[in-house]
Order: sequence, then C-alpha cells, then structure tokens
Amino acid sequence: MDSDDEFSDQDHGDSHRSIHSHSPSSCISYVDSDEDICTEILLQERPKRVMENDDFVYKVLSVDQIVQHQRNIIDEVNTVLNLSPQITRIILNHYKWDKDTLFENYFESSPQEFFKRAHIVNPFAATTSASTTTTSQEHICGICFCPYRQLTGLACGHCFCTGCWKQYLANKTCSEGLAHSISCPESDCDILVDYVSFLQLADDVKVVERYQQLITNTFVECNVLMRWCPAPNCSHAIKVNYAEARGVLCKCGHQFCFECGENWHEPASCSWLKKWQRKCQEDSETSNWLAQHTKECPKCNVTIEKDGGCNHMVCKNPTCRYDFCWVCLGSWEPHGSSWYSCNRFDEEDAKQARLAQQQYRSSMARYLHYYNRYMNHQRSMRLEQKLYANVRAKMNEIQEEMSWINVQFLQDAVDVLCECRGTLMYSYVFAFYLGNNNQKIIFEDNQRDMEVATEKISECLEREITVKNLYEIKKKVLDLTQYCQKRRSVLLLHVREGYEKEWWEFVDDLIIPTST
Repeated sequence: MDSDDEFSDQDHGDSHRSIHSHSPSSCISYVDSDEDICTEILLQERPKRVMENDDFVYKVLSVDQIVQHQRNIIDEVNTVLNLSPQITRIILNHYKWDKDTLFENYFESSPQEFFKRAHIVNPFAATTSASTTTTSQEHICGICFCPYRQLTGLACGHCFCTGCWKQYLANKTCSEGLAHSISCPESDCDILVDYVSFLQLADDVKVVERYQQLITNTFVECNVLMRWCPAPNCSHAIKVNYAEARGVLCKCGHQFCFECGENWHEPASCSWLKKWQRKCQEDSETSNWLAQHTKECPKCNVTIEKDGGCNHMVCKNPTCRYDFCWVCLGSWEPHGSSWYSCNRFDEEDAKQARLAQQQYRSSMARYLHYYNRYMNHQRSMRLEQKLYANVRAKMNEIQEEMSWINVQFLQDAVDVLCECRGTLMYSYVFAFYLGNNNQKIIFEDNQRDMEVATEKISECLEREITVKNLYEIKKKVLDLTQYCQKRRSVLLLHVREGYEKEWWEFVDDLIIPTST
C-alpha cells in the first residue's frame, strides 16, 4: 500500500486513533508542504475489526488530506482546461467532482455553453476574479443605494460597495449555509462567487472559516467515493476505490457501513436494515397490547378496540364502514336476531375472517420474536461496553504483579464479545426477512452456536478475576475467544456464500389477505 492511511479488510487486526485538526486555516490551503499526507497511525484504546473477506481498500483522510485531494483533482483537470484553480473548482462542483462527466461536456459543448452551464463568465473573454473600480465620479451601490467612488464587482460587471459585499457573503455563508452556490447579489444574475473573490470580499475570519468548512463538506458529500465518519466530533472522511456496502474503520475507532453510514451491520443488507428500522419505530409494547385487546376489521384490517358490550361493530375507516360481528368477525347482516349471541362460528366467511386475524397475530408474534432478540443483544452490547472500564481497571491492578502482555487477553476478549454481539444483533434483522429453505436452517444453526458461545464468554468475563485465578481463567477465556471468533466467521462466511450462490430468498412483511 502506498500510504499508512490505506487499509484493506485484511488489516482488520490493526487499531488506530486519529489526531483531529481544529485549525481554521487547515480547512482550505494551497500551500505546499513537505509533510507526508498520511498522519501517523496511533494505538487506540478500543481496537475494532472490520470485514475481512477480501482486499477492499480504503483510506482515512483528515481535513488537510481532503483539501490536498481537492487540489490534486483541480490540478489534474487543469492539465486539460488550463484555467485558474478557483474557476476549475466551480466547474468541478457543478459536475459533482466527476471528472469524466466534466470532460465529456467540455468537449461536446461550445465554450460559451459550457461556462454558462456552470454559472461563470467565459474566463477566456473576461476577468473572473473580483475587481475594484475607482472613479472620480460617484456611483450608486445596487444594494444600499448609497454613492461611492469605489465599488467592487465580479466578471459579470455588477458592482457593490465593500460593506454590502461583506454583509451579503456573511449572510449567505453563516445563515444560509451556502458556499459554492453563492451568486452575484444582482437580481437575475446567476454568476457564482469564486473562492479568491470570496476571500477578497468577505474579510472576516469567522466567515472565511465557515466558508472553508462548507466547501470541504460539499466536496465530500458530492463525491460518491467519499463519506464523512458519522461519529460525533470526528473530522475524518473515508475514501474508497469503489462504492459498496462494506465495513470501514475510522481512526477514531468508529466502524460503519460505507454505503449507508449506519453502524456496520453485516449480515443484514442496507435496504433490509432500513426497512427494519422503520418497522421498529412503532412501539413494540403497544403492538403487544393491541394484540391482546383489539381485533382487525375483516375487510380492511384496520385495528379496532371494542369499547362497549355490543357485538355489532361498524368499522370507522371512511373507505370501509363494514358491519361485522365482534365474536365471529363475520358480516353482521345475516345475524338477524342474534344481537348479542353469535351462533355462526361454522360459517365459511367467519372462518376466513378468523384465518385472516390468525395470520395477522402470527405475523406480529413473529416480528416480536425477532425484535426481542435484536433488542436483547443491543442492550447486552451497551451493558458490556462497561466491561472495558472494568477490565482496564482490573488489568491495571493485576499489572502490578505481572506484565501488561499477560493480561492483554482480557481486553481482546471484550473486543471479540462486543463484535459478536453486534453481529448477532443484525443477524436477527437478516433472519426476519429471510425466506424459508434448507440454507436458512443452516444459518439458524450457526446463529444458535454463535449465540451460545457469546453467552459463555460474557459470563466468564463477568466473573471476579484476581491474580490467583488469572492463569486458570486465562486459558478458558482464550479458548472461548478463539471459539467465538470461529463461530462468527462461520456464520458470516455462510451468509456471503449464500449471496454469491443466490441461496437467499427474502420476503417483506406478511401481507394479510382481506375478507370481503
């Protein structure tokens, strides 16, 4: 690899911590530096492993490295366009930093059309940076309508006083959050303010700092091969060679999916995880109460609560208004005088209504089965985060009588435990949407074996560890750690093989047939 910041899935055993850059001047800079772009990889307190199935390569970039990457792209494009860096930056941003699309439009369009599309004046026909005009006569500023002898304008020719420019740019940047899309203040003029012009006109440290941050943010968000680390207070971004749903590890220690930005969620795919999260937004306790105290309209499946003694129910759904019996769920019309005592349990329509309700209840029970286990592992994983502090305290205590290496296995075991908890948690999302076949049975067997191994190592780590029993526990913990890693690997390899060989069949939520 050509950089210390370049990782592959095979580097999953490494651990890193970032050095954050908080200098305002570090956001945008074109000053050459002999300093290596790659910062030193430091040991972090909580190493995490990423997906280790192939040579998926990525780089972790600091803000300074992102700016340097921008500069490299601008220089590369300028070998063809031969324009000023600030104009090339606007054009690249217009094409979302896609060099291929930019070059395609450049060679297929006339210069006038090409630059007009990017909202800039043809640089070969005019001066593109802000220019100041000083005359012996006073001119009226187009914003404040005050007379000035010195006005400043862009290549479009619209000039304004310095004070109005400052206020305009500060408002656009700090209040509206704009950077590349700031246009000339003149009404109906869409010519954009370039980087150099902004620095000349803004003349305020805080405004310039905010502008530089927005430019960097826009660059990362527009680039399909880059994504900000979603961890709080982390200023790093991940750069990949090709976009795919893979787990990446930031220097801050946060592991996430490059495709969707969520915590790394293998074996569940991004799309199924998103569906699951939407489904889980509904309160499961409420769903459980509804299952016990309500029934569904046999026609439209709207949930209905019985608030009186009468068994004659009328669906309140404006598009339904179906009359039915609360007891048998059949149509109310044939009941006749059977106002309070239903005797139609054997009727075919009542059976169909009951079947529909049973299917609904079965679907809810199935959901709660997977949801409860998903939440159980999530809660366990949160509780086991405390083990890091407990284990570290215990390691410091034991270290007084033996070396740090002799007790390092404890922290490694907690790492593996939390890793397995996360995999198990998302395995229930995968299983919820998984259709029934022989491979699902194998998956559930692997899931069970991994769950048993995880609970064993969790129980072992929560025991009281002392210098006296350390060697006895060490062998057991090492064996359990290795076994947990093996079971996790078996489960994930089986899932990946299933994707490759198209074993998996997925189903959405159970659709309940309606009775008419």
